[in-house]
Amino acid sequence: MEKTINAINNIVWSDALVILCMGAGIYFTIATRFVQVRFFKDMVKLLIGGGSSSKGVSSFQAFVIALSGRIGTGNIAGVATAIAMGGPGSIFWMWIIAFLGSASAYVEATLGQLYKEIKDGQYRGGPAFYIEKGLGIKWYAVVFAIATVLSTAIFLPGVQSNSIAVSVNNTFNVPVEYTGIGLVIILGLIICGGVKRIGKVAEIVVPFMAVSYILMAIIIIALNIKEVPAIFSLIIRSAFGMEPAFGGILGMAISWGVKRGIYSNEAGQGTAPHAAAAAEVDHPAKQGLVQAFSVYVDTLFVCTATAFMILFTGQYNVKAPKGGFIVENIPGIEDGPVFTQKAVAHHFSELWGGGFVAISLLFFAFTTIMAYYYIAETNLSYLDKKARHPWMVWVLRVLILFVTFYGTIKTAQTAWTLGDIGVGVMAWLNVIAILLLRKPALLLLKDYQEQKKAGKNPVFNAKKVGIKNADLWNGE
Repeated sequence: MEKTINAINNIVWSDALVILCMGAGIYFTIATRFVQVRFFKDMVKLLIGGGSSSKGVSSFQAFVIALSGRIGTGNIAGVATAIAMGGPGSIFWMWIIAFLGSASAYVEATLGQLYKEIKDGQYRGGPAFYIEKGLGIKWYAVVFAIATVLSTAIFLPGVQSNSIAVSVNNTFNVPVEYTGIGLVIILGLIICGGVKRIGKVAEIVVPFMAVSYILMAIIIIALNIKEVPAIFSLIIRSAFGMEPAFGGILGMAISWGVKRGIYSNEAGQGTAPHAAAAAEVDHPAKQGLVQAFSVYVDTLFVCTATAFMILFTGQYNVKAPKGGFIVENIPGIEDGPVFTQKAVAHHFSELWGGGFVAISLLFFAFTTIMAYYYIAETNLSYLDKKARHPWMVWVLRVLILFVTFYGTIKTAQTAWTLGDIGVGVMAWLNVIAILLLRKPALLLLKDYQEQKKAGKNPVFNAKKVGIKNADLWNGE
């Protein structure tokens, strides 16, 4: 079974997917004329503007729901894995994919808003919806919806719950089964309340966890402020094979940096458009810009915080392609949250370091599982268009709770591999879709910009710009 899973993962995550994701990011960056730079002020302003309604959540709530999906184990264990497999240079390529990916994030989130619909008394949208309405390819939309339900309900939750259980066990000696039971009880109470309850919980938890984590990183950076130039130099030199110690793993640095970058920030993967579609806004581009900013928060802030803590303290190992280690600062440790725990403990104590990372992982990963449930429910709603089978939602809830528990007791490597497959399949399907739907997304950015230049608050009307099948935007 493990060999089969690894073989599938190697096919899904071939160099072709890395090239596709980077290529899409480059194309959208050029086509939007660097939307991630030109509209940075708008991103921050729109983040706190607007309110919710009976059908949708506020822009900020949609932002934190999407961010709760982006910020997870990839920001702690994933960064450590990237360093372990590709060296310090992998962090540079995580930055690059985040910068380019923010343009892709704008496109997919805008499309999610454009083609959303009202179902079950609330806004529903995402790649399955814009593939059917924008491309008119029903079978493609169904394939994405099925793949996403499988990924977010079966493959991905185990990655998050496994990291929580392992970290809590290592730090507090709590049996993984007990951690699994606790996660299931709390998660069950939240997801039974639907998107509104998920949004309210995320609105409180996500900002708190992100700020707390970044604050710890700032403290460690301040304690090592003189080493900042040296760390930047190490990352840049290693990224281009100019650092002698890591010159032989340049390809690994690029591959693992891009792979873990995509896994962490999820730009182009097709998860964030579900949350973006739930927002109550008066122009789709507004939520597109908000979601582009969330990529910055995930990778440029949180992932960088993890990387700097690890590299400042030297608490990492780097594997050699043919076995053994290029660098072995922590004997016997290959990758995972332990790097980050050791980094914090280097300046404080083992208990403090382990406890801080374990609690951070708990918050990061738990909110990600919440987001996965919402995404799975949205795609299930798409597949059951006429809501003829309401019991399917309860089956989904039981399934994701079971998978969350099971993830706490299975091996970490299996969990990560299944998670990679889930992310990779969704990315393949979604990136191709948003490339085919580039024209509407670019047209909406142009419309937004023209109204801004005219001194207006941008308000969208699909009929005026000639976009079809965007029924909620016809000004009626």
